[in-house]
Amino acid sequence: MTLLDATYKGFPGHLSPVELSCVGQQGWSLLEGHLSLPLAVLKQSAIDHNLAWMQRFCKSKNLDIAPHGKTSMSPELFHRQLNAGAWGISFANVFQAGLGIRHGVPRIIIANQVFQHADLDTLAALLQEHPSVTVYFLVDDMAQLDALDAWRASRNSKVPLTVLIELGIAGKRTGCRDAAQALALARRIKATPRISLCGVECYEGALATCNHDHDKAAVAELMTRVQSFAQACEAEDLFECDEILLTAGGSAIFDLVAAHLLPLLKKSARGILRSGCYLTHDHVHYKQMLMCVGQRLQLRETLKPALEVLSRVQSCPEPGLSLLSMGKRDVSFDLDLPVALWRASVGHQSTRPVPAHWQITALNDQHAYLHFDAHAPDEEKPFVGQIVGSGISHPCTTFDKWRWMPLVDDHYKVIDAVSIHF
Repeated sequence: MTLLDATYKGFPGHLSPVELSCVGQQGWSLLEGHLSLPLAVLKQSAIDHNLAWMQRFCKSKNLDIAPHGKTSMSPELFHRQLNAGAWGISFANVFQAGLGIRHGVPRIIIANQVFQHADLDTLAALLQEHPSVTVYFLVDDMAQLDALDAWRASRNSKVPLTVLIELGIAGKRTGCRDAAQALALARRIKATPRISLCGVECYEGALATCNHDHDKAAVAELMTRVQSFAQACEAEDLFECDEILLTAGGSAIFDLVAAHLLPLLKKSARGILRSGCYLTHDHVHYKQMLMCVGQRLQLRETLKPALEVLSRVQSCPEPGLSLLSMGKRDVSFDLDLPVALWRASVGHQSTRPVPAHWQITALNDQHAYLHFDAHAPDEEKPFVGQIVGSGISHPCTTFDKWRWMPLVDDHYKVIDAVSIHF
């Protein structure tokens, strides 16, 4: 049970607390000014479209998806993804996985190395408390196995651990750099009691450039390594599980990795994408990446942006400049600045696109600098109190700035809400 109250940014502080599941019954409308802005919101229609679109894509490739829960850290959104057909949910660390386990996620991939004793203590306790849950995590180094051995010896732990070997890319993130290193690691795992090798993992997102020839060749090379290594492990009977997992996939070039992810193995196996940002998409970075996906697959329609941040014009201090009531505390800025999409007057039931000359050029902690043509007609100039809806780039770093988000219909009436737990 999540009770929203005055401690939640964006919740009306003069109202009595409201249970999250009852938010849609309050009759709130953002265009009527019922909630304080800035506020990040999710558009229900786009969420529904993206869930269905990605599930159709995975089905067409005979793949499953375990979307990255680290994108939203929202149990309500996890369940929407699972109900749409997701095989499980991926996370980046034990803390995040704990949120999933406590909220009923049955299968979890921790797409990262686990080696700290405190994390292993937590994971062991979670697995003992929730014995029906399966958790996989990554290994890529003998030193990590040494740490696992030291932990087990110091705790006399009998908890079985299931792991995936990560194959990495030179100069990029974690993962074994060559097949010999990875195979030696797999052999040692086989010789280690209560640690079972159950598959192979990689992350191709660092290869994305939107240069089709480059991206296709780079992903094909990586996935050939993954398939060859999995076949080598199978030949030596190094996998100890009923089903072997091959998993990859960020949110930028998932179509390319999907073409090579179906396991080429004799034993029962499953290919799993881990894309997470597809659920809300965005208006800049992933929009550009999905345009490239659409070109490669010759699609008329891909994903729709669902996440917006609404703010108010709070000051017009000089010609050509207005300040919005949102800033770095409210919206992502690590990849691109937000983009102004639409405007509305409080009490009006419709929005209008912003003029082309409106541009957000900078952010402070609590302010956004909206520049516009000082010589434009008055009807094209922002005014104090006006509502401005902005699109974002990179949903992960917008979600982590909020503890809740309302779901809204296409007229910005609140119909539901989700909690967020970073």
